[in-house]
Amino acid sequence: MSRCLSLTFIAVFMTASLAFSAASAQNKIAFVDMQRALLEVDEGKSAKATLEKLKGDKQKELDGQQDALRKLQSEFEAQKAFMKEDVRRSKEEEFRTKLGELQLTYAKLQKELAGKEAELTKDIFARMAKILSKMGQDQKWTMIFEKTESSILWAEPSLDLTNELIRRYNGGEGGKSGAKK
Repeated sequence: MSRCLSLTFIAVFMTASLAFSAASAQNKIAFVDMQRALLEVDEGKSAKATLEKLKGDKQKELDGQQDALRKLQSEFEAQKAFMKEDVRRSKEEEFRTKLGELQLTYAKLQKELAGKEAELTKDIFARMAKILSKMGQDQKWTMIFEKTESSILWAEPSLDLTNELIRRYNGGEGGKSGAKK
């Protein structure tokens, strides 16, 4: 029974492979590196600068809390041997509370940064999608894939539409900030 299933699977796989090979001969496929495009279009550069400034401001806030926590820990370590048990426990609890607050602040700041990044890039990606849709229709592409580190390991460089997307975006195609042109 198992051998029969294996042979059936092989037959189905071979048939599907042949069908895909025949179909792919008719298909026109390209790819685009959206992250690179985001970093290279003018609005993307501006968004990145805004995010970097915000990140720097948030890091200063986090650094201040970390410094205060280190100071508290240092003072505690220096005085711990001379403290009564109840005072020591109280100071340890204060340290744990401050550490928890620091962790919550870090998580909150990370969430704020992610939200701001989504807000700043939403319209850029929407406009890029319009441009890519038009490119796909005009140039009769069957599919345009997004290149990421794990999705496209290698492809013929002539199939990369990233430079054309950047050129068209910076040239004003697709409208400003997601607005229709």
